[in-house]
Amino acid sequence: MQRNSKIPHSPGRRDPIVLVGMMGVGKSTVGRRLAARLGLAFVDADEEIEKAADMSVSEIFERYGEAYFRDGERRVIARLLDGAPKVIATGGGAFMQDETRRLILEAAIAIWLDADIDILVDRVSRRESRPLLKDRDPRTVLTELAAVRNPVYALAPIHVKSIAAPHEVAVDRIMEQLTQWP
Repeated sequence: MQRNSKIPHSPGRRDPIVLVGMMGVGKSTVGRRLAARLGLAFVDADEEIEKAADMSVSEIFERYGEAYFRDGERRVIARLLDGAPKVIATGGGAFMQDETRRLILEAAIAIWLDADIDILVDRVSRRESRPLLKDRDPRTVLTELAAVRNPVYALAPIHVKSIAAPHEVAVDRIMEQLTQWP
């Protein structure tokens, strides 16, 4: 797809775009499509963490705990924010960490990709590798997480609702918001 000159990544604008939100909302899928539409590179922060650690996110959580994972996550995101503009999908808990959130808000255009709990439950049921859902009811976990996380995700200056529709709909909504970005 051709690059849209009305978006913030026209010549002179160099901000990376960071997608934040709950697990299952589609940050990686939407991020890949958004990056293609914008003519930018796409990076999944969790994949980069796994490469750096040479183990899966689940293994990191299991072996070293969440605090260790979050520290590595912050360092990887800081590295990703530096350099050429790109679209970055973060893990669901990344934006909850004060230092990581500060880095994102200072160096990028943060977009909260949001969805109703029913949509999230349906989407997370397709993958078994989510450490926070291990041996727990996804609806209960997602409802509890949303109550705590949504007010923090709301600090992102752009909010886009993902619905039960093709991911291109969310990409279109993000593109619309980006054309209005200062």
